[in-house]
Amino acid sequence: MRQMDFTDGPILKQLFFFSTPIMLANLLQVSFQFVDSMWVGNLLGADSLGAVTISSTVILTVLSFIIGVNNAALTILSQQRNRDNDSGLKSYLNAFAVLLTCLSLALGIAGYVYSEAILKMLDTPAEMISEAVVYLRINFIGILFLFGYNFISTILRALGDSKTPLKFVFAAVILNVILDPLFISVLDLGIAGAAYATVASQGIAFILGMLYTLRARAVPFSIPAIPKKEEVLLILKLGIPAGLQMAVIYAGVTAILTVVNSFGGHAVAGFGAAQRLDSLIILPAMALGTAVNSMAGQNIAGNHWRRVHQIALYGVLYNLAVMLLIAVIVFMLAEFAVKLFVQQDDAVSFGAAYLKIVAFFYPFIGLNFILNGIVRASGAMYQVLLLNIISFWILRYPLTYFVSSFVGENGIAWGMGIGFIISSAFSFLYYRFGNWRKIALFSSKRTS
Repeated sequence: MRQMDFTDGPILKQLFFFSTPIMLANLLQVSFQFVDSMWVGNLLGADSLGAVTISSTVILTVLSFIIGVNNAALTILSQQRNRDNDSGLKSYLNAFAVLLTCLSLALGIAGYVYSEAILKMLDTPAEMISEAVVYLRINFIGILFLFGYNFISTILRALGDSKTPLKFVFAAVILNVILDPLFISVLDLGIAGAAYATVASQGIAFILGMLYTLRARAVPFSIPAIPKKEEVLLILKLGIPAGLQMAVIYAGVTAILTVVNSFGGHAVAGFGAAQRLDSLIILPAMALGTAVNSMAGQNIAGNHWRRVHQIALYGVLYNLAVMLLIAVIVFMLAEFAVKLFVQQDDAVSFGAAYLKIVAFFYPFIGLNFILNGIVRASGAMYQVLLLNIISFWILRYPLTYFVSSFVGENGIAWGMGIGFIISSAFSFLYYRFGNWRKIALFSSKRTS
């Protein structure tokens, strides 16, 4: 395993080679639910597909919380990586491993017990609820594996290795593609087979990750022990707001959907198709945000502030180039892309118009990921949480409502786009003038 030291060397080259595997891993991670949906829809029918779709909403919410907590781990471990203190890194690895194991077990038990109640709260249709409960419960049984292999990936990225986690995720997705039809159809397990295939794939990825890190001695793991009080407090201090950041984003998207609903079924269908594409389109920006978080974290720990700001500059420029290219492609292929998900003419028309309008605002949402990633690397989790609240609840949701009230359904896209611009301005202002440089997670002299 080649671990990259981000405190020295050409920044743009490091950013490209470090972020590209993260982009691919994010794409593969998203594909889990797509693969299940594809096989279930073709082998079991529409009701079973609906059950998977609704259950996947709950699973993705849990995954978003896991990603948030892992962002806290990325910040702490990347700073520890460059403090020339192996005992500190080892100690925090132990603390994270113990706390995440306890959290995953608690979530798994609670999720299994309350799966049916959660699905009823989501107004799951009666004809789908029994299958949805089965699918969701099996996924909650295997949630330790989901936590596990995501955490190992985060550790390796914090240490400067983004290529190895890609191999684990790739192996898991290939296994899922193979096991889904085997479990669903050949073994005649139905929808439970799809869930077992996902859990088994994630479990094997977790085991492969553990074997690799132990055999290669790539990560300084130790025998699990009760973590120190100050370690637990710091992890909770960063982990809770980091997890809530993703919850705010999901809740914000749900709120915006209420505006879309007011324009009828065609708008809902078209917006749904556009959102599926959006979830893929923003993956490069998300990967760049993760990359600069790790890169900046190592440099913040060493007080290399000039290099931190260079990472931010190169990150912004790289984001602009990538997202503008994506914007041009989306603008040209909008109608074709929407038709991959929906065929109804008025829904396609809405979805394509939405994408064509919002496409050239994508670089601004990318700026949010880059600048918030830099700020988050210092430990400013509550500040980034506040920026996300401003972005979704003070800007995007009200703007989509008011602009669409004046100009009609196309106002949803314009409201979203204007929200991207203003929220990126807030992120820049905090990056430029905020006190994030003064945050010290560990006792050391900080200068900016």
